[in-house]
Amino acid sequence: MKAIQLFKVFMPDTVMEPLREVLLSGYIGEGPKVKEFERQLAPWFNNKNVLCVNSGTSAIQLALRLSNVGPGDEVISTPMTCSATNMPILALGARIVWADINPWTGNIDPEDVKKKVTSKTRAIMCVHWGGYPCDLDELYSIATQNGIRLIEDACHAFGSTYRGKKIGAHGDFVCFSFQAIKGITTVDGGVLCCRFGSDYERGKLLRWYGIDREAKCKDLRCEADIKEWGYKFHMNDVAATIGIDQLKYVAHNISMTRNHAIKYDTALPEQILKYETDRLSSYWLYTIRVKDRDGFIDRMKEQHISVSKVHARNDHHGCFADSRAHLPGVDEFCAEQVSIPVGWWLISAEIEKVIERISDEKVFSISDDISSGVVLSKV
Repeated sequence: MKAIQLFKVFMPDTVMEPLREVLLSGYIGEGPKVKEFERQLAPWFNNKNVLCVNSGTSAIQLALRLSNVGPGDEVISTPMTCSATNMPILALGARIVWADINPWTGNIDPEDVKKKVTSKTRAIMCVHWGGYPCDLDELYSIATQNGIRLIEDACHAFGSTYRGKKIGAHGDFVCFSFQAIKGITTVDGGVLCCRFGSDYERGKLLRWYGIDREAKCKDLRCEADIKEWGYKFHMNDVAATIGIDQLKYVAHNISMTRNHAIKYDTALPEQILKYETDRLSSYWLYTIRVKDRDGFIDRMKEQHISVSKVHARNDHHGCFADSRAHLPGVDEFCAEQVSIPVGWWLISAEIEKVIERISDEKVFSISDDISSGVVLSKV
């Protein structure tokens, strides 16, 4: 029996002809297609400062560099994410200071962030878990008051909104992933959105060795002076061509995914919803908390339903050993969190099967303020 998938790559047939044209054009590096993709993304985010890069990880490292993070500095971050969020902090020689999370959203807790700021803090890293936006007003207030930058890891959150605006339009740096199974894919790739034009201009240089690709030159920029060293982080025209075609479909796919999330919400009336009404998730993940999580995963597998923790807490990895801290919210969330299928590819019968099997379970987490009854809790 075919399993109900947790993730699936979206790749429309319509991409084949424009992709063929680019592949046979004689120009497949960073060129006109990358610029066109950036132009098309700008109105999506309502942000003209859009830089396409080769991965979400590169977008994060570039944002850290633009925040002037370096050796001896501190970055406050969340351990509840893909390790790709936090590896770039180490790559720049900085130290991670872990902040706790809200165990009913999976997102970083602004109150704990506030306690962790020191004179060495250069940036705050927040992650929109599953696509659900963090408390951005509170986080940006902390960053502004302390003269530091806020970096949003929005690799789960393409299409999410916060207080009526899409994620990507709110602040300092917002990083997106276009990796294979994300809501929009370029096979691999990413985007960095910048608030300030000065960061955008500097980032445009740093993503390609520090070289100004737009400057007039006599001999392939050989004579150009490189004032600040940079990276090979640029996107190529092949990836951008795929992205341009993907943009035609992404709003519909996100709408389908949200409709599936609504069906889960409606069919499971005893849920404790901890989402605020001023923001809307893209639901790259639909996460629930359950008792006996590992047993739940095994039982769903027996029913041919793919479920997963997706990400493990970063702070238990050996490479982050010198940053370990007491994080009760992370402990609580990590003990019970698991994500169930919700994506655009699901059909009604599959959603109904997932609901039926979950409704049969008797192991769901019970909120502290509920004294009796079995409660399914979505974060």
